[in-house]
Amino acid sequence: MRIGLIGLGRIGAFHADTLAALDRVDELVVTDPVAAAVDAVTARLPKATAVDSPEALLDAGVDGVVIAAATGAHAELLLASAGRGIPTFCEKPIAGSADEAVTVRDRLAGSGVPVQIGYPRRFDPAFVAARDAVRTGELGRVHTVRSTTLDPAPPPAGYLAGSGGIFRDCSVHDFDAVRWVTGQEAVEVYAVGAVDPDAPAEMYADHGDWTTVSVLITLADGSLGVVSNTRTNARGYDVRLEVHGVLDAVAAGLDEGLPLRPTQPGVTWPAGPPHSFFMDRLTAAFRAELATFCAVAAGEVASPCTIEDAMGTAWIAEAATLSAREKRPVRIDAVAR
Repeated sequence: MRIGLIGLGRIGAFHADTLAALDRVDELVVTDPVAAAVDAVTARLPKATAVDSPEALLDAGVDGVVIAAATGAHAELLLASAGRGIPTFCEKPIAGSADEAVTVRDRLAGSGVPVQIGYPRRFDPAFVAARDAVRTGELGRVHTVRSTTLDPAPPPAGYLAGSGGIFRDCSVHDFDAVRWVTGQEAVEVYAVGAVDPDAPAEMYADHGDWTTVSVLITLADGSLGVVSNTRTNARGYDVRLEVHGVLDAVAAGLDEGLPLRPTQPGVTWPAGPPHSFFMDRLTAAFRAELATFCAVAAGEVASPCTIEDAMGTAWIAEAATLSAREKRPVRIDAVAR
């Protein structure tokens, strides 16, 4: 297969390595406006060939396109790629705003072109096992799901300013995990946020963002989701999920790299070292995710996360943002359309 990759920043360069390592990818056609980023990838990866623009990439006869460009470019690139009938993988979010996401959804509805939105926890072995435990009924009725994402350090200020805020950029992974693992849609959310008093204003306060947030989600069957996020967990990158049922409980992410220090006397677990970044915690998930996209592009399987599916997660992020700003519960049906 020939796969196109648009965007070679932090996640794009990581995806380049992952795609190039897949046996079925014979050639990787890449583009990025930053020449140094292109040169670094083509020098490192013999499978990579550079073109000078997204338009040239879409004209290159690729079998599928992976969009890893900045969030603000997602909608335009998704419409351009899928509009040409090319199977497309797009990193979350679908677009830079809810209005744009709705436009993309509506314009591509019924097109028949496979689109996969990137939510890698759907491919993490531990999260998959937690979902299986729910599906088989071995936990009994699920009453609580706790999902956690704690970043060791914030992204650059420039990235944060255009990210749409922590709920849309970070918490969405937890929102999607809660929906996917339980098979339940959100009905209502109540979110709160706090800002580290030592954080520079241009990082958060200037654009109405927070360093740490918590979200309580009421799901359609009455069960509860509890989401916790922060940009400043210096001990490491912490991604976990707990599912509690009336018969049993399971947890994903409790491995030797868990960035927690026990205080129980005589307890030495986890041995560490702590996970330092999402790229080391979720390497297997990213590989499985992109391998699945190649199968989607080849027509072997259906997309595991369609635009319509991803919209269910996006509406939780919109409701959570509104809830934290207005300090009140927000129903999903008040923001979704």
